[in-house]
Amino acid sequence: MGPGYRVYYAQSAKTIILFLCGGDRGTQDSDIAKACEYLAVEMLNGILEDGDQGELLTALRQLAKAFGGVLKVAEQARLNPTQLYRTLSPASNPAISSLSATLKAMGLRLAVQPLRDHC
Repeated sequence: MGPGYRVYYAQSAKTIILFLCGGDRGTQDSDIAKACEYLAVEMLNGILEDGDQGELLTALRQLAKAFGGVLKVAEQARLNPTQLYRTLSPASNPAISSLSATLKAMGLRLAVQPLRDHC
């Protein structure tokens, strides 16, 4: 007996990701937001490792929908919604400023990391 704790999960292709940071009913909204952020980071980093730009832009478009919709993300990124739709199309070659603004609107950012086996 006691408070009901929540555990969140997501499925990406054949991988199931468990988020073991869930709290109780009082923290449910922030727990879901945190789980979405972790999933977004892992998903985007996985795509970046593969180097498929079209897949990255498709994933960003899906994330924009999850973060309130393309219109809301465009507003927060201070981009024209039509421009953002074009920016996130698989055949696009977006400017780094548009990509950075879009990620920032979703609470994310671009980062550079050293290659593990390069040095």
